[in-house]
Amino acid sequence: MAQPESLSELLNGRRAALDASLPAVGFLAGWLPFHSLWAGTAGALICALGVVGWRLRRGDRPRAVLIGLLAVCVAALIALHTGKAEDFFLLQLLSNGASVLAWTISIVIRWPLLGLIVGAVLGQRTRWRRDPDLLKAYSRASWVWVLQYVIRLAIFFPLYAANLVGVLAAARILLTWPLIAGCLAVSWWVIQRTLPADHPGLRHPVNRPA
Repeated sequence: MAQPESLSELLNGRRAALDASLPAVGFLAGWLPFHSLWAGTAGALICALGVVGWRLRRGDRPRAVLIGLLAVCVAALIALHTGKAEDFFLLQLLSNGASVLAWTISIVIRWPLLGLIVGAVLGQRTRWRRDPDLLKAYSRASWVWVLQYVIRLAIFFPLYAANLVGVLAAARILLTWPLIAGCLAVSWWVIQRTLPADHPGLRHPVNRPA
């Protein structure tokens, strides 16, 4: 099986994980010295704006970076509205719960989200679904992503319920970069182990009649 790049390289996983980590770093940096919701949200927004400025300067697509900024703004507004610092992470908690459901359903109905994402990146649309080997590989690898979101929920929810804001922020950082990197590596390993040795790879689906 010829593979010119890893799943992490294909999806820019390292960059995305770093970008997602920085607002939580900013929140923690603002929260720890003052235990102030305003300082925490300000730190998160400063880091998010810094990421946007840096990525746009490097010529990255505006939509991708602005979506990340929007998520941080919504999280900050929720926390400022409720007056609870832990609610800065409520959007993250809800999105992980929704992701568990969405990824699981996609596997069950044989439209694994990992295949849809990679297929979109490669400009294949849904041609990969006519390749039984790729469909099987994407389905198995998508379970790794389900597990990633389950792990986050299992850690985030008790910390959120206990109002442990500083620990929750630290967990948010630790469960972004390392967990995404691990998820990409393991799901890539699953794909490689599932596809036959003579398969031409992700970029070359073996199209067969449905």
